Amino acid sequence: MNSQQDMNYDAKNSPPSGFEKTLPPEEFLNKINEVRTLLGPLTEKSSEYCSDAAIARYLAARNGHVKKATKMLKETLKWRTQYKPEEIRWEEISREAETGKIYRADCTDKYGRPVLVMRPSCQNTKSPKGQIRFLVYCMENAILNLPDHQDQMVWLIDFHGFNMSHISVKVSRETAHVLQEHYPERLGLAVLYNPPKIFEPFWKMVKPFLDPKTRNKVRFVYSDDNVSKKILEDIFNMEQLEVAFGGENTDSSFNFEKYAERMREDDLKFFGNTTVSSTSAHLTYSDSEVADTEIKHLEDKEDVKIKNGASLDTIRA
Repeated sequence: MNSQQDMNYDAKNSPPSGFEKTLPPEEFLNKINEVRTLLGPLTEKSSEYCSDAAIARYLAARNGHVKKATKMLKETLKWRTQYKPEEIRWEEISREAETGKIYRADCTDKYGRPVLVMRPSCQNTKSPKGQIRFLVYCMENAILNLPDHQDQMVWLIDFHGFNMSHISVKVSRETAHVLQEHYPERLGLAVLYNPPKIFEPFWKMVKPFLDPKTRNKVRFVYSDDNVSKKILEDIFNMEQLEVAFGGENTDSSFNFEKYAERMREDDLKFFGNTTVSSTSAHLTYSDSEVADTEIKHLEDKEDVKIKNGASLDTIRA
């Protein structure tokens, strides 16, 4: 997370959950201070992720409930201490990025929000741990590139070429967990572009893993539906949007070499180095692939159930 941007927090640019708008400013600030009190003494590193803006997002995610927000934030601080997302560098996760399955677009939306483009059909690895680590790197990078007035990003998910073999229940569930528990109020909108009919049963099964706020940020857009296409027209300058999403930009297709250079430049700009740290070196692809073999059998069973139309209760059993 970008602690410097958190420090630029302004009540006018607070998370758009609505809960804080129902409170007098003094009461809203009191809730933030209550969370600070319950958090207790923090290390210098943890303090970087506990600005007023950060606490406001956790309060928004828990509808203003101080104790729940504090518990959630404590869990994130623990996760960041163990997972060390700020230490992930491009060289560690570059293999995951080779096909352009997730990348930060050159453009933002009309509100200055960074855009993460996702293409499930471009999946090129089998390690859930590696895939989640790549997602975390992309989230962290998008946050570091947020303008001062913005706290959120947009996801554009392109289903071109998609089939059920690209689906993993484990990765989908873990993605939802990481997003909701450790990056609350960071997602402004998720656009599912041209999802095929075969995706519908999977969506019905995944929805229960999403909290209502996240579900309400998901929009289905179809290229042959003028009504749904207006969603993109309302939030994007179409001349900047990729042709693949109905835009007019013909020069924005993914190029791995150019993107790798962008990410190395970001690593150097934000962290002063492009080297994989010793603390994250143990999470290399070979290590995660080996570790994941222990759970692959169970994951495959879950995926087969979904592809065969099993109910959510059956999967949970």
